[in-house]
Amino acid sequence: MINVLFVCLGNICRSPLAEGVFRELVAQQGLTDTISCDSAGTHGYHIGALPDRRARRVAADYGIQLTHCARKLSSDDFANFDYIVAMDESNLEHIQTQSYRSTGFYPEEGRIFRFRDFDDEADGTDVPDPYYEDMAAFENVYQIVSRCGERFLEYLVKEHKLV
Repeated sequence: MINVLFVCLGNICRSPLAEGVFRELVAQQGLTDTISCDSAGTHGYHIGALPDRRARRVAADYGIQLTHCARKLSSDDFANFDYIVAMDESNLEHIQTQSYRSTGFYPEEGRIFRFRDFDDEADGTDVPDPYYEDMAAFENVYQIVSRCGERFLEYLVKEHKLV
């Protein structure tokens, strides 16, 4: 089983959207027995909360239900997940620092990514945080994580020779 963790700041907007979209993409490819995913936040602001209502609404518009409850990134995640995918540069730095504190090592190359590294249309390295924005920002994030999810899944399929 290939385990993927999506990480943002509070685990109520970007990473649950990425998780939900990616889970759907994996199901569409018939790979649910091979790839699993989860999401977490670098901070514990919203532990136990459902994703932001706007994130749930935009996902529902595309037939995806977000039921994940927010949780904070833990030291166990570095042992339990093969890939950790950060939504922005700040999250990436936090993940790398926590990995070092938890394991005594910086993460090996090819294990931790910025999600926008998989975006052919990227205009920067970050998936923008829509928390203080309107529905249009959530729609934009949905489109970004959809593109990134498709390319990341292609990467996993190729890397692990799943086809």
